[in-house]
Amino acid sequence: MGEMLSTMIKSICLIGFFITVITACDMKSNQENNTAKEEVQVEKPTWPSWITKDYVMGNFDPAAHPEFVLIASKYADREGLYLHQQVYKDFVSMWTDAKASGVSLVIRSATRNFEYQKGIWERKWTGETQLSDGTKASDVSDESARAKKILLYSSMPGTSRHHWGTDIDLNSFSNSYFSKGEGLKVYNWLVQNGHKYGFCQPYISKKDGRTGYEEEKWHWSYMPLSKDLTDFYKHNISERDIDGFLGSKVAEDVNMIHEYVLGINPQCL
Repeated sequence: MGEMLSTMIKSICLIGFFITVITACDMKSNQENNTAKEEVQVEKPTWPSWITKDYVMGNFDPAAHPEFVLIASKYADREGLYLHQQVYKDFVSMWTDAKASGVSLVIRSATRNFEYQKGIWERKWTGETQLSDGTKASDVSDESARAKKILLYSSMPGTSRHHWGTDIDLNSFSNSYFSKGEGLKVYNWLVQNGHKYGFCQPYISKKDGRTGYEEEKWHWSYMPLSKDLTDFYKHNISERDIDGFLGSKVAEDVNMIHEYVLGINPQCL
């Protein structure tokens, strides 16, 4: 009887021990899960308050936006162009130093909002405007293939970096211009010095596997702001948001965000 009682007590003790261990493990697991959730919350990206969904998709008027300023005619090939004020300040510094080095920088295009980009895109989509190779996109019946043809050099509305007020096109829209003479002088100066003022060429050669648009030696982006804007776009915009223009329904088919919006020079990220 005594031995039986002793065995029962030992069994009860062992059961109690295992229950204690399991309970402790569950508590530790719950604590770890809670900690993990807290860490995720802490690591969630944050952006300046002026960076919004409407902003990155170009749904605003730069002439009325408090962050934007009008570009003086001495820096551009025409009146009425706008840039984010921080970008403009550093561009003027770059322009001044380039001029002192015998290099002339001329802004050919700056901020383009959704409606402006829509006009460019739809004129190409319908064939009203020819593409850079002299053909018409409207001759391509398959809409995904038509979009990809336009996307060699032009963005869908709502996806262009030119919406952001951080990106500029300089001097010429032809890569060949920058391969010799004055154009090569300008390009070499930008490659060697642009980063000193915050500027990076987002659409470099695709030989190393970059996706999206073709190389654009004229297109330069202001990284101190465009890095945050690219990151915001990545986390907050989907292809379902890309809408409101002819051909928008193929945005998902062409993998618009991953292949094009994020298909940039890694040094610009």
